Amino acid sequence: MELALVVVVVVVALSFDFTNGFHDAANAIATSVSTRALTPRIALLMAAAFNLLGAFLGTGVAETIGSGIVDVGIGQHGMVVVLAALFGAIGWNLLTWRLGLPSSSSHALIGALAGAGIASSTTVHWPVILDKVVVPMIVSPLTGFVLGYLVMVVILWVVRAKAPAPTHRRFRMMQTVSAAAMALGHGLQDAQKTMGVIVLALVAGGFHTGESIPWWVKLSAALAISAGTYSGGWRIMRTLGRRIIHLDPARGFAAESVSAVVLYVAALGFHAPISTTHTISSAIMGVGATKRLSAVRWGVARSMVGAWVLTLPAAGLVAAAFYFLLRLFL
Repeated sequence: MELALVVVVVVVALSFDFTNGFHDAANAIATSVSTRALTPRIALLMAAAFNLLGAFLGTGVAETIGSGIVDVGIGQHGMVVVLAALFGAIGWNLLTWRLGLPSSSSHALIGALAGAGIASSTTVHWPVILDKVVVPMIVSPLTGFVLGYLVMVVILWVVRAKAPAPTHRRFRMMQTVSAAAMALGHGLQDAQKTMGVIVLALVAGGFHTGESIPWWVKLSAALAISAGTYSGGWRIMRTLGRRIIHLDPARGFAAESVSAVVLYVAALGFHAPISTTHTISSAIMGVGATKRLSAVRWGVARSMVGAWVLTLPAAGLVAAAFYFLLRLFL
C-alpha cells in the first residue's frame, strides 16, 4: 500500500511540475516574444532547454521545501498530507492559468503544504515560512521593481544619443541571452520545489532518509518542468508581454536581466523559494515606469497583486479540503 501511494504521489508531483512549467513559461519568454526578439516556438524551445539545465544547478531550495515547511513523519498519513498539498497547488495553478493571472506556483505549493499541514494537525514550521517565504515574497518584487527602474534609467542614459533602429536591433539580440538567463533561473528555482516534495513523500513512505536529492528525482523533475514549459502558457504570456505595458527590446532586456539576478541570489545565496512570476512582473512594472507612471496599466497590476495575496491562503484552503476528502478513502 505504501509503495503504491508513493508512486501516486510522485506522479501527481510531476504533474504539478508540468503545470508549473506551462503556467510559468511566460515568465522567461513573454518579453522576448512581445518585442519580436524571438518567435514563440523558438522562445519556448530555448526556455525548456534552459529550464532543464537550471534544475541541476543546486539543491538548496529543494531542501527548504523537503524539510523546512512541514514535518509529515513516516507512514500513510504523511503521504496523504503531501498528496492533498499537491492537489491544492495544481487546482490553484489551473484556475489562475484559466483566468490569465500570473500568480505564483511556488507560493501555491507552499500555501498548500501549510494548509494540508494545518488540516492534518501536522507540525508547520511557521518561522521558516516567515523567513524563507513571506519576507522574500515581499522583498523580491520590490527589488525587481527598483532594480528594473534603475537599470533602465542607466540604459536610457547610455543610449541617449544612439539611433533608435539599430539600438532596438542590438537589444533584440541581447534579449536572447537575457531570456535564456531567466529560463535558467526558473529551472533553478521551480524544478527544485518539486524535487523537495518528492523527497518529502519518499521519506514519509520510508523509502528515503535525509535531505539529499536522488539523481532520478532531479532528472524527472527537470524533464517534467521542461515539457510543461515547451507546451506554453499563452494566456499568461499575453498579460506579461502586452497588458501590463507595451515593451520595447531595451526594456525587455532590462526586465529579464534583473529578474534572473534576483532568482540566482535567492536560490544560491539564501535557499529561498521565491516566485519567478512576482519577480519578472515587478521588473516589467519597474522598467515600464521609466516611460511615465501612467504607461503602466496599474489596473492589471492590481489584479495580479490581488492574485499574489490570495495564493497562499487559497491554495491552503483547497489543500485542506482535499485532505479531508482523501481521508475518506485512504
